[in-house]
Amino acid sequence: MNTAPQSSPGAGLASSAPAVREARSQRAAFRRTAATPRLYLFAALCVAIMAVMLFPIVMSLLASLKTSAEASAVPPHYFPSALSFENYVRVFHYQAGLPTYLFNSLAVAFLTIALCLLLAVPAGYGLACFPVPAKEAIFLVLLLSLMAPYQALLTPLHRLFTTLGLANTYLGLAIVHTVLQLPFSVYLMRNSFEAVPKELAEAAVMDGAKSFQALWWIFLPASLPSIVTLTLFAFIASWNEFIAALIFMNRETGFTMPVMLVGVRQGHFGAVDWGAVQAGVIISILPCLLIYLLLQKYYVSGFLNGAIK
Repeated sequence: MNTAPQSSPGAGLASSAPAVREARSQRAAFRRTAATPRLYLFAALCVAIMAVMLFPIVMSLLASLKTSAEASAVPPHYFPSALSFENYVRVFHYQAGLPTYLFNSLAVAFLTIALCLLLAVPAGYGLACFPVPAKEAIFLVLLLSLMAPYQALLTPLHRLFTTLGLANTYLGLAIVHTVLQLPFSVYLMRNSFEAVPKELAEAAVMDGAKSFQALWWIFLPASLPSIVTLTLFAFIASWNEFIAALIFMNRETGFTMPVMLVGVRQGHFGAVDWGAVQAGVIISILPCLLIYLLLQKYYVSGFLNGAIK
């Protein structure tokens, strides 16, 4: 009597494995095909946004490479007939010289960064990690100061700084810029420290770390992206600030780049020298772009490094 061979369950699974893999590959290919139009649309949208953002910078660069007459022509010519660097030469030799104004702006900006970090980091750490009495009310009052127009503070601050001998000094102007930037800096650091996992701080305390040691070894590395953000915002705000720099620095050798740009724009008989203005704009963009490129890598790596430590 012949009996039909019975297949084992393992053999059935083995025979069906290629079919399962084939079905999975077909589904994956279908998903890629379906997602391709969306990817193209997203890429086109990104390119369009990038073009809108880059268009003014490209136009400024092209205008800075024209002659003064061609840069002021009506109707405007979008491309220079011949490359000319006379606008950059004019900006470089304007009054006290471009190196002087660049140094003034950089000195004030780096002092502003240092003061913001020295004040915002401890304040944010205290508001985030310690039972400070009425700390929510203190934090709210600090944020409410953002609603006051800072122009209203410049006159009393100027009188105070003149009495203290801080007028026409880098430190005095940096203090003004720090006052303008400090509420946002404290807000940023407080939220960043509150986002640090409590397990990291508790582990540091169990290992015998004091408050300052926990701040240095745990909270600061974990909050490195926020510190980089604070640095960038403080630098750009100080670099671009005009009114306080005009009021507090009334010596020609103490002017910053925004004040210099207002002066260099004056051409013959009160006309605007657009070529020199655009050359100054391009020069002013370069330090901001450089510091961003130097710091942008820390956005992603900051929190991971802090968690590992």
